[in-house]
Amino acid sequence: MILSSAEPPMPKDGTFRDPQGRLYLEDNRVLREIYPDHLEPVLAWIQSRIAREWMHQGRLISTKILSGGAGQAGLLEHERLFFPSYPWEWSPGQWRAAAGLTLDLCEEAIDQEFILKDATPLNVLFRGPKPVFVDVLSFEARDPRSPLWMAYAQFVRTFLLPLAAYDYLGWPLGWTQQRRDGYESGDLAQWLSFLQSWRNPLRSLVTLPLLLEKGSSRNGKPRESYRREVSEEVSGHVVRRTVKKTRKLLEMLAPARRASRWSNYTDAATHYSAEDRSGKEEFVRRSLDKIQPARTLDVGANTGAFSRIAARAGSDVVAWDTDVQASDLNWQAAQNEGLSILPMVADFARPTPALGWRNSEQQSLLSRAQNGFDCVMMLGILHHLLLADQIPLSSIVDQLAAISRRWAILEWIPMNDSQFVGLCRGREAIYGHLSEDYFRETIARRFAIRDRQSLRNGRSLWLIEAPA
Repeated sequence: MILSSAEPPMPKDGTFRDPQGRLYLEDNRVLREIYPDHLEPVLAWIQSRIAREWMHQGRLISTKILSGGAGQAGLLEHERLFFPSYPWEWSPGQWRAAAGLTLDLCEEAIDQEFILKDATPLNVLFRGPKPVFVDVLSFEARDPRSPLWMAYAQFVRTFLLPLAAYDYLGWPLGWTQQRRDGYESGDLAQWLSFLQSWRNPLRSLVTLPLLLEKGSSRNGKPRESYRREVSEEVSGHVVRRTVKKTRKLLEMLAPARRASRWSNYTDAATHYSAEDRSGKEEFVRRSLDKIQPARTLDVGANTGAFSRIAARAGSDVVAWDTDVQASDLNWQAAQNEGLSILPMVADFARPTPALGWRNSEQQSLLSRAQNGFDCVMMLGILHHLLLADQIPLSSIVDQLAAISRRWAILEWIPMNDSQFVGLCRGREAIYGHLSEDYFRETIARRFAIRDRQSLRNGRSLWLIEAPA
């Protein structure tokens, strides 16, 4: 599901997996066609009081009905959210927030005689730090005599098992990019210790489902044969209890805060004095006040110190960093302060590729970012790209020009800087050309230099502008 103003148009035929309709972009608008046989129940849901209430609250994507009549296809238009992210680019906190929203909406829908039939992280995008449910076709009228929440198994596979694998086995959440329908219980079982497998939440998520599956196989009865109808009162009670039990399992998947190499970087960096840090922050504030970007990309954002400066200046910020824990701290701070920051676990040097059927269902990171930002900040990241990732400066500048519509704020680190020396690892002769003069000459090929400031530690800050 893509509802973004930053990526190039998808093909006219759009999405194809949903039997009720298809989503596509046309003239910079997000449109959804509803097939005639499904139009009546879809419109009844979209026009329901609870769906409209969620749209007003910003928890469900805002949707307009453009057309639709008996025997004809319907046409909807959705709000476009700035910059899409995929679950494999989220921090653990974002995963839990998306799962919590999904359960909240499901539980509230039950009270209004609707039910969530499709429960996957791919139905959620983020508006800044807040999750938004974007697939309006995922709800339907509930069978008042059915005690089953049919999307429960999918919620477990796509939300809970990935979180359990991350929490207990250390599997990166990013691995889910190759598991569209999530994990099966058996995927985790072989890696768990005996004690882990019999303690909740893993007992409920892994061990018991596998035992039930084996028992079902021995009986020769498919699980569908156990479906039954009950009274409306019992049905509602059972479905609500299922959602509540699922929420308890989610709450158990909240491990103690982990530290990482970079999650304490801002506070622990010894190569910055208080004066240097203050000077850097002041330069960034002054530059942002001058250029007033509506949309800013913070590359190498770490825990978001400069993302927050940009957001407080009025910019919608997207923050990329490769460190999961640092991104999670950035997300938590943005959420707590109500700032328009979307942290993503993303790598400028190894960007997320296009994925899905024919590499067309999920857009690559760079295609989403193409010409998408008024300003790109790269503070304390260039030397990593040059030395650790071995990307030529000219290539970095070319990619920067493809992402930024106009402005960039950069930090240059001299060759005698302790961080530069540490990354060189004895290869100083290879990188001896990386002087500030070389940096200035390379930048000047694509940008005009509008401001520069030196810090006492030898680093320099630059405000540059692309030609109109």
